[in-house]
Amino acid sequence: MKKLLLLLPLLVIGLALSSYAQIIPTSLEIGTALKQALEQGTIKSADQLSSVDGFFKNAAVKILLPPEAQKAEKTLRAMGMGKICDDAILGLNRAAEDAVVQAKPIFVSAIKKMTLQDVTNILLGQQDAATQYFKVSTTTNLTEKFQPIIQASLNKVNATRYYTILANTYNTVPFVRKINPDIANYATLKAIDGLFIEIAVQELSIRKNIGMSRSTPLLKKVFDFADKALSKKG
Repeated sequence: MKKLLLLLPLLVIGLALSSYAQIIPTSLEIGTALKQALEQGTIKSADQLSSVDGFFKNAAVKILLPPEAQKAEKTLRAMGMGKICDDAILGLNRAAEDAVVQAKPIFVSAIKKMTLQDVTNILLGQQDAATQYFKVSTTTNLTEKFQPIIQASLNKVNATRYYTILANTYNTVPFVRKINPDIANYATLKAIDGLFIEIAVQELSIRKNIGMSRSTPLLKKVFDFADKALSKKG
């Protein structure tokens, strides 16, 4: 009985240490969980935006006419060119929807290249730390992939022609600032901007555990650990 009483504190300490070890994720677990979460989030973002109306009916990312053309839009509609304005806007969004599916392999590649330091910085960083990482590591590749697809898509739905008509017509109005009739580059940049907006939404969802985003025990363990670490920092 005395031996049991002597061993009891040791058993309690052992159980406590074992429980603590289970709470603290290993470096491998952190890397695996974060990469898993980011891959799920980026693929979900690309799938949502590449669907029909993924851009066009999403107010957060819908592509409007370029700023200089927006200033002219009221004049153009008053000139009876409302339908062409609408068609040009729809074409910009359809082009983005066509292109964004190409983002998935680019993001997967960027995730695979993450170092342990990258993973730690993202997990314990700002709420958009992963989004900022992707902006730095993927924008160049996204631009190269998106631009030819967007140009082809704009041509396919006649958006290039519609916008050229709008720009050239408006440019005939005396004393106005001329509009650049080339919109492929603009559409490419806006498509990428929209993609990062959606990725930021997915990242926040994972961090806040919105809608069961921490869908596996490993994700829950790692992000619960991050929550506690960040709360101590705050």
